[in-house]
Amino acid sequence: MAFEKLSDSVHDLNDNIQAFMHSNVEYYKLKAFKQGMKGATSLVRFLIMGFLLSTAGILISFAIAILLSEAIGTPSAGYFIVGGFYLLVLILIYIFGKEPIEKLVLRKFSKVVFDEKDKE
Repeated sequence: MAFEKLSDSVHDLNDNIQAFMHSNVEYYKLKAFKQGMKGATSLVRFLIMGFLLSTAGILISFAIAILLSEAIGTPSAGYFIVGGFYLLVLILIYIFGKEPIEKLVLRKFSKVVFDEKDKE
């Protein structure tokens, strides 16, 4: 009798451990999916905002180039000035911007992926 009771208890314990492990695996799968989706939606939002900002920047750059060309009186001078400005900005970002950009991107995506405060 005692042996059957002990055997049943061990069997129940085994079933409970398996159920617990299954629940744990499902929980971590769901958590990984949630964090992956947060990162993916943040990336898509970033790409859309980047596209819109780039489009606006291009149009504003053309407008400034046209205004500068008309002010100087040479049709292509404004375009060279705006192009030179962007080239200068590119060089400065290449020289000084690697570390600050990496920190900014890492900080932003870390907040998105590892933020435990949910807005549910």
